[in-house]
Amino acid sequence: MSKRLKDLLSAGHPVWSFEVFPPKTQAGFDSMYAAVDRLMAFKPAYFSCTYGAGGSTQGPTLDICSEIMRRHGVATMAHLTCVGLTVEALLDFVRQAKERGITNIMALRGDPPKGQEGFQKIAGGLGYANELVALLHKEFPGMGIGVGGYPETHQEAKSPVDDLQYLKNKVDAGADAVVCQLFYDNDDYFRFVENCHKLGIRVPLVPGLLPIVNFPQIQRITSLCGARLPKSLHAELEKHKDDPGAAAKIGAEHARKQTEGLIRQGAPGVHFYVLNQAEAAHQVLTALGG
Repeated sequence: MSKRLKDLLSAGHPVWSFEVFPPKTQAGFDSMYAAVDRLMAFKPAYFSCTYGAGGSTQGPTLDICSEIMRRHGVATMAHLTCVGLTVEALLDFVRQAKERGITNIMALRGDPPKGQEGFQKIAGGLGYANELVALLHKEFPGMGIGVGGYPETHQEAKSPVDDLQYLKNKVDAGADAVVCQLFYDNDDYFRFVENCHKLGIRVPLVPGLLPIVNFPQIQRITSLCGARLPKSLHAELEKHKDDPGAAAKIGAEHARKQTEGLIRQGAPGVHFYVLNQAEAAHQVLTALGG
């Protein structure tokens, strides 16, 4: 079977996928690969791997994708952003990915490096994700292309309408699937899907979930990406803020209910942001019977 994204998401049943990131230490790499090994029990369709803002860990991204493929024979998707890279450098990254057998690229504009206000296009580079998608679609027609989607609207978008149009531009440029930013209310995702369909966006719209394991951590993450914690969930976490074990239990149960509801109502699968740890996603999927 093809390991291109659009084919992986056309399996006829919901599929799981997991996202990791390059650690900073050897111990971190060992822990991440142990998590990957453990998550293979759920027969994921693919793993994706990010890299740091500004391309600081771009090389290890390809190494990680290659190693996961070597260990498990599962498809991978390497993240690629426009930040700080010329068109030639972008193409070189994808050439390296292709040579390693990596079959999918997550094409993103990218967030600015720490200390830089707002995205800045460099000379010879690209300014928008749809331009990156169009470039990859033209130069590497056999490569699967994923793009980001925002059920609660991207923080920089002028309006939800504008945000959806930007997404349509990326899909029209050649994206195979949309992987959604994390959210904690399924209604936000299904409203997003409905609006995408009205606009003529017909590629798979994959929900992204980050099971909560730590209340202060998720407060930081949601403040950065603009995701909203439902009032009832926030109140429950606040009530147990001094008990990390209770917070993790609440988070896993919420993620289980989210996953169950998403699949029941027709989502093509779920992409789990696991932060290089397996326990929370393992609990969720075990409770659902894998």
